[in-house]
Amino acid sequence: MLPNLIHRPGRRLGHTLVRHGNRYVSASSLPSPAALNDFGKHHVTKGLARISEGVMARGQGSYVEYLDGKKLLDFTCGIGVTNLGHSHPKVSKAAADQCMSIVHVQCSIAFHEPYLRLIEKLLPAMPHPSLDSFFFWNSGSEAVEGAIKMARTLTGRQNIITMQGAYHGRTFGAMAVTKSKTVYSDGVAPLMPGVFSIPYPFWHQHRLPPSTPPSVLTEECLYQLHLLLSQQTSPKDTAAIIVEPVLGEGGYVPAPKEFLEGLRAVCDQHGILLIVDEVQSGFGRTGNWFFIEESGVKPDILLMAKGLANGFPLSGVVSRKELTDKLVPGSMGGTYAGNAVSCAAACAVADAFQEENIMANVEARSQQLFASLNALKDDQTLAQYILDVRGRGLMVAMEFASSEAPGAAFDPATPKGLTVKKGIASRVAKKCIEKGMLLLTTSVYEVVRFIPPLNISQEDMKKGCEIFAESLREVVRES
Repeated sequence: MLPNLIHRPGRRLGHTLVRHGNRYVSASSLPSPAALNDFGKHHVTKGLARISEGVMARGQGSYVEYLDGKKLLDFTCGIGVTNLGHSHPKVSKAAADQCMSIVHVQCSIAFHEPYLRLIEKLLPAMPHPSLDSFFFWNSGSEAVEGAIKMARTLTGRQNIITMQGAYHGRTFGAMAVTKSKTVYSDGVAPLMPGVFSIPYPFWHQHRLPPSTPPSVLTEECLYQLHLLLSQQTSPKDTAAIIVEPVLGEGGYVPAPKEFLEGLRAVCDQHGILLIVDEVQSGFGRTGNWFFIEESGVKPDILLMAKGLANGFPLSGVVSRKELTDKLVPGSMGGTYAGNAVSCAAACAVADAFQEENIMANVEARSQQLFASLNALKDDQTLAQYILDVRGRGLMVAMEFASSEAPGAAFDPATPKGLTVKKGIASRVAKKCIEKGMLLLTTSVYEVVRFIPPLNISQEDMKKGCEIFAESLREVVRES
């Protein structure tokens, strides 16, 4: 019998009792993993969503294990966080060693060594040599908040231009520049004012087919940007343009080089700051330290998080010293900003990238993954269900056809003579979990995303591709 999970305060600090049958027992002595899972369902806010049942207990490399004993191949990496796999020994040891030295040095009180050593290690990895001034925070959303604040402060302007389909976070400023799904801001209006959006070079947003050349998509977007600056937000009122060079929650869509160059040109013309959000696409995820390197475009502000510390909470806001020297001391900060343990872990991450030839593995495993997904796309029994395979490095997506996607009646990508009900991506992801692999969906379209560890082995990549192919075929048959 599972416990009736009614909270009752214990007599000792930290001692929580739950009803089990006719008596109260300590939550720490719940009789089974299922009981602990039910305890979580009762006491953890409903505002958090989960893709799997159970309590995750351990992680090692490319695998996670639950309390009930099930072991799953992890193609999510905690949404692109554990880029070096779970419990990487060098990273974990660096964090543990730092815990025995000093854990918390508040950034407004003094420097700490891991903070400064991390800057030293990151400087050579920056996509442009002008990026030489660092501020570390805790999360991607906080980094976005900091960038918006900096842009408004440094330019004396208020407006921010973001991208349709963008995801930048759930805190208030970040939520305002997020345009990927309404779920993040339902019921909390009015949002932060002064935010405007333009289309991203993603064929869906322009009612064009997946085969549309990048140059055509770029022209459409830059035309809309120039129109926006003429009709809605004057350049003299516009502080920044914020862009994900690979659209994340919007569908895993890499931006064409010419689009990023066009944004840079507009910013240079009008004194607007270009904020490049590489929270998900950075730290080797796309095969370079940062995806923006492919274009050669210089960010005015670069944002990083997720893979930066391989699971320890840490984000970064990087800019030019000539800009950040204009900030008033004390205007930036945070109680836990740039935590010493997280910074020590991030130093070990940077070392591991150099010592373990991570980028070469990303290239090899990316080729393996794309070959497998494109083979499915070319399979005549599946082809009509697959719209697109896209991405870069090990930030990869497959999009499925749907008869019920947003604006399906007007979208040329909507299948003709084939009914594909909403939720095929979720059904495929669920089937993968049943077969032993964690996989996530993304965007308002039917998209699954592949975010395996960057050091995943050839064998584990093969296993993951086989699980996915088997799951997809079963879902198609059931459909």
